[in-house]
Amino acid sequence: MKNLQYIEDGYKYACSVFKEMGVDVELAMEKCDKLPISMHCWQGDDGVGFDGADVLKGGILTTGNYPGRARTPEELRQDISKALQYIPGEKKLNLHACYAELGDKKGKIDRDEYSIDQFRNWLDFAKKEKIGMDFNPTFYGHSKYEDALTLSNSDEECRKFWIEHGKRCREIGAEFGKELGKPCVINFWMPDGYKDIPADTFSPRKRMIESLDEIFATEYDKKYLCDAVESKLFGIGLESYTVASHEFSYGYAMTRNKTYCFDAGHFHPTETISAKFSAALNFCSSLLLHVSRGVRWDSDHVITFDDELINIMNEIVTNGFEDRMYIALDYFDASINRIMAWVIGMRNARKALLYAYLKPTAPIKAAECTGDYSTRLALMEEVKNLPYAAIWNYYCMKKGVGVCEDWLEEVKEYEKQTFSNR
Repeated sequence: MKNLQYIEDGYKYACSVFKEMGVDVELAMEKCDKLPISMHCWQGDDGVGFDGADVLKGGILTTGNYPGRARTPEELRQDISKALQYIPGEKKLNLHACYAELGDKKGKIDRDEYSIDQFRNWLDFAKKEKIGMDFNPTFYGHSKYEDALTLSNSDEECRKFWIEHGKRCREIGAEFGKELGKPCVINFWMPDGYKDIPADTFSPRKRMIESLDEIFATEYDKKYLCDAVESKLFGIGLESYTVASHEFSYGYAMTRNKTYCFDAGHFHPTETISAKFSAALNFCSSLLLHVSRGVRWDSDHVITFDDELINIMNEIVTNGFEDRMYIALDYFDASINRIMAWVIGMRNARKALLYAYLKPTAPIKAAECTGDYSTRLALMEEVKNLPYAAIWNYYCMKKGVGVCEDWLEEVKEYEKQTFSNR
């Protein structure tokens, strides 16, 4: 346990420094605390889910074999609940359709028949934890993921199955929104594509547009449901062509008034998504972020407090995009303790958000407006040295989530008592 007096003294000093720069620290912490960050359930079980698949397939891959993977919905909810104890701020839980609990209907109903009934336990869990819910159709890990094609498949029967799955998922997402009183963001990512170069690149995309149009034909109250579409550069086994590329998904979102999803690992290695927000929001009403960390490829590493994460949150806050952005994490690292992976990533995301609210941007913008780029650069460098960490430590202490590594031993003890029995 850290010395609380040390934390408080550091906080008082930091407040005086930020006050001189025109920053209201209390207001910054309040704003940071209220902005929701959605935590992905699939970190806890490596993305497999509970509706029948035993391996992860469909253009994605989890690496590592760290012990303690959640094997049942009850185990996964238990692990999520433990992780939430050490994560400050407003939270949501992001769920995939493959986490349906089928009970005595296992083998009798399929993904094109799912309803809120298969997710009641998740809804009750969200109410108990006082968090919102986001949702995703699962277009992979299924026998009807034929030839790596779902909504773009030329087989009419196969395509109809996945269209119905998309419709059902929107119904479920709307129910989450109504029951919890918070909008549910439902994200459509389709792994359709080819391993090698296709002869016809146009027809699959035309079929996918028609499929998505049919799925989105029913209108839902935006207070309860927000529809998003996600792009991807490539997938494992789909290296040469993805139907839902950036140009495809971005174009669809703009022309259909949908939310576009930027995933940090779904672009060329030299691209950063933070550089794209201010351009995209001139054409899209809102954006969904899947904050991840790709290393050489879309490898979904646990996010660290790195330059890109800081830039992502700075772009949101500096431009006043909070009401037009949905922040969600998306990674699945099976090489380390899964609860620690959640806590590390979620705390880093919240920390970067707090740093963005603390950053004194007014004098920097003022220098820029007058064409004084020398002063702009000088100030941009000087603000990097401000005592942000002292505010973060106080914020964590105030929220009761553990300061610095205080939470670490408790998670290790949980691992000894719980993971060893799995």
